[in-house]
Amino acid sequence: MHAARLHELNSGFEWHDHPGPFRRATPEQVRAYDERGFFLLEDAFDPDEVARVAAEIEPWEARVEAFLSQQEGRRLFIARSNEITFTTHLVSRSPVLRSFCSGPVFQDLVHDLIGPDVRLYWDQAVYKKPGAVDPFPWHQDNGYTFIEPQQYLTCWVALDDATVENGCPWVIPGLHRRGTLAHRTSDLGFVCVEEAPDAVAVPARAGSVVVFSSLTPHATGPNRTDGVRRAYIVQFAPDGAVILKPGESGALERVPADAPERQFYVLRNGKEPRA
Repeated sequence: MHAARLHELNSGFEWHDHPGPFRRATPEQVRAYDERGFFLLEDAFDPDEVARVAAEIEPWEARVEAFLSQQEGRRLFIARSNEITFTTHLVSRSPVLRSFCSGPVFQDLVHDLIGPDVRLYWDQAVYKKPGAVDPFPWHQDNGYTFIEPQQYLTCWVALDDATVENGCPWVIPGLHRRGTLAHRTSDLGFVCVEEAPDAVAVPARAGSVVVFSSLTPHATGPNRTDGVRRAYIVQFAPDGAVILKPGESGALERVPADAPERQFYVLRNGKEPRA
C-alpha cells in the first residue's frame, strides 16, 4: 500500500468501470485499464503513419530546442535543452496532426473508455534525448492541472521503439482508483510517489500506444542510448470537463476545456463530429 496523500481537491472520488460494448479495445484490455490503470495497444499505427506524424513534429520540436538553448541554465520549468523537450498544442499548427488526433483509432478508444461526447484535451511531443540521465518522476497527469472529471484518458504514442534502456513508461498498477493524489514540486517535475517497488515497465514498439488513465501514476527512466526516444502524447476528456485553477481573488475558477483551436470534438453522440 502506498502512503500517498489525496489531492486537496479530490473529494468523494469513485472510479467507474467500463461496461462496453467496445469498438477498439478488447474486454481484457478494458479490464486491465479498470483494474491496473493501463494497457498496451500494440501496432495501432503503421510505419508510414508514424513517419508522417514524426515529420510534422520535427520542425516544431527543433524550435523548442533552440529556445531552451537560449534560456538561463538551458532549461524552462521541466524542459531541459539536449535532455527532454515538451512541444505542446501541435494540433493548432498542423492539419496532419489534427487529423491524426481525431482519427479512427482515437475515436474508438475514447468511445470505449470515456463516452459518446469527447474532446481533445491536450497534445504534446516529448523527446527524451541521450543527455537525459535523470528519470522523469512519478506523477499523475491530473496532478499537473486538476480537471473535473478527474478520470480522463492519456494515449502515449511511441514514435520510436520505447525500451527500458531509452526511457519507456513505467506505471504503478491500481493506484488510479484512489483519484488524484497530492503532488510536490521537484527540480525534475511534480512528484506524487517517492518509491514504487510494484512498478511495471511498459516497453512499446513504434506505432503502439500505451493507454492509461489521467490518474495512473507513471514515470519514465533515463535514456541510456545514443538515440532520441520520441513520443507523442494525446489526451482526451469528456465534453463539459473543466479546469480548476485559482482566480485573481484566490477563489477557484472553473474554466471549460473547450478552446476551439485545439480542444475540439473527437466524438459527438458516439459518431465522428462531421458525419
